[in-house]
Amino acid sequence: MVKIGSKTINTNVFLAPLAGCSDLAFRLICREYGAKFCFFEMIDANSLIYNRIRSLRIIKTTEEDTPIAGQLLGRDPQMLLEAAFKLMDSVNISFLDINCACPVRKVVKKKYGAYLINDPEALSKLIKKLACNLPVPVTVKIRIGYLDKNGKQIMDVAKVCEDSGASALFVHGRTKRQMYSGDVDYSLIKAVKDAVNIPVFGSGNVLTPHLAKKMFDETGCDGIIVARGALGRPWMARDIIDYMEGKNITPINMAERKAALKKHLLYFRKYKEVKDSVKVGFMRKIALWYLRDFAECARARGAICRINSYDELLSLINGLPDD
Repeated sequence: MVKIGSKTINTNVFLAPLAGCSDLAFRLICREYGAKFCFFEMIDANSLIYNRIRSLRIIKTTEEDTPIAGQLLGRDPQMLLEAAFKLMDSVNISFLDINCACPVRKVVKKKYGAYLINDPEALSKLIKKLACNLPVPVTVKIRIGYLDKNGKQIMDVAKVCEDSGASALFVHGRTKRQMYSGDVDYSLIKAVKDAVNIPVFGSGNVLTPHLAKKMFDETGCDGIIVARGALGRPWMARDIIDYMEGKNITPINMAERKAALKKHLLYFRKYKEVKDSVKVGFMRKIALWYLRDFAECARARGAICRINSYDELLSLINGLPDD
């Protein structure tokens, strides 16, 4: 359990707002396997304001898909405020996160995402605008540096966020230059935790329950964000919680993995609003998530890349061994 501003959330293990991955089908299958809190995919504020189809599809949800938070990407305070109200007109969110961590070039060149680490004045204005006008808490996701690790800079940025009204911080333990590879620096996440009085969540390389515990133990963080670790493993949040509570974790066998994959694909077919030709590519990606760890499935992974329909993919999955 963790308190973010006025909101009390009954878990401190959150599923990340993964662009292109954390859609409704993904969230629903993860919730079935024990995930208690999710984010929508990251949304560009400008896209949401101007009713671009992809952004409107991102915020599609159901009654079962709760509690949930939103994450916005942008730089202009008024635009983010308008986007936040538009989001809240459509869905009930527990809090709103400002993305100051996305390292992708097309985002950074617009001077938002991870770029805002280098512009604390602009970041402060952004947080104040939202925190003073929204009825939900405002949080911020940051990285531990821009091009290089910088303990003083990131602690200063964390304090600016807190002083400007942020109710929690999500800290990815890599720099913008590292993107999503390389070692996570637990010591700098800990430095942020020690520097502020609001909850701090650790992020980066939470790929197993053991690594989740390492994040908690080495940073003292209040919670964690699970990202890539949940792709093809919708039970990851449940396993982390059980592991942290000292419970035995039962390995998922192939039959169970196949069942989860087929259920995920059913949700995807039902809820994903894209052209059929595009759906096939997404379904291939989902199937590869579930089968990537199995050496005996190497041939199947190659075949998945050649399938052209849901029925072909289902037949291939059904033909895989159950153990």
